[in-house]
Amino acid sequence: MAWARTVWKVLGIAAFAGVAAGGVLVARDERRRASYTPDEVRDRLQARLAEAQARASGTPTGTPTGTPTSGVERS
Repeated sequence: MAWARTVWKVLGIAAFAGVAAGGVLVARDERRRASYTPDEVRDRLQARLAEAQARASGTPTGTPTGTPTSGVERS
């Protein structure tokens, strides 16, 4: 049964490494978000709102009219 103890140790170490890696990702994301100025946040939100409104009204954003978005022509 020594192998069972080893398995639990390995699983414990793997879980600890996963939690630590998740914490690193959260901290990095928080630093990136905190580095925005209020004006940058406002500009990004306004751009996202304009994009969402364009999508809701059916106006394409970023692609010229009549240009297929994939390599396949649809009929």
